[in-house]
Amino acid sequence: MKIKIGIVDDHTLVLESLIMLVNNLSNFEVTLHATDGKDLLQKLERQHDYPDILLVDVLMPYMEGSEVISTVKKSYPSIRLVALSVLNDSLNALKMIKAGCCAYLSKNINALELKLALTEIWSKGYYNSQLIDIENGALMNESTPLTDRELEFLELACSDLNYQQIAKKMFLSIKTIDGYRANLFHKFQVKSRTGLILEAIKRKLITVN
Repeated sequence: MKIKIGIVDDHTLVLESLIMLVNNLSNFEVTLHATDGKDLLQKLERQHDYPDILLVDVLMPYMEGSEVISTVKKSYPSIRLVALSVLNDSLNALKMIKAGCCAYLSKNINALELKLALTEIWSKGYYNSQLIDIENGALMNESTPLTDRELEFLELACSDLNYQQIAKKMFLSIKTIDGYRANLFHKFQVKSRTGLILEAIKRKLITVN
């Protein structure tokens, strides 16, 4: 039985390309597609067999991606929600994660990574595309302790503050903040602030509201 995928994107060419890409993957099929949030909600109301995973564009007319995500999460809690974007900034990622996403994928994703992402989202309920690829080594053990200051920085990094504002709030220089960032990137084996946020949530070090 194939895993059911839904896709929401207001760009027809992108939508059609994604439908074709997913349908060419073994074990997956697109059972619902929509051009915006309103179109999606209308189609969900008429359906009895909902998608298992829903890919939602971040920037759309009528309803922003985060609004679509939070609405679907409340009404259809069984659907696993994924942000899909050309943007790769942490603030948009955080906004979508707070709304209820379990992954943040680039629209430039290739077939191999898309299959990996959908498989992990289905089996684990989570996927972080911002991890560093490591040939010989394991990720930080989830029980690895962080210092109080690292935890404080981590909490602020998962807010909408930029690094300069975080430095001011922690009464530290931007150079020291850069050091905390580099240390946590290394400990979590991630390559971006987005990856750090996703890993912190996964490890239950941070709760987003």
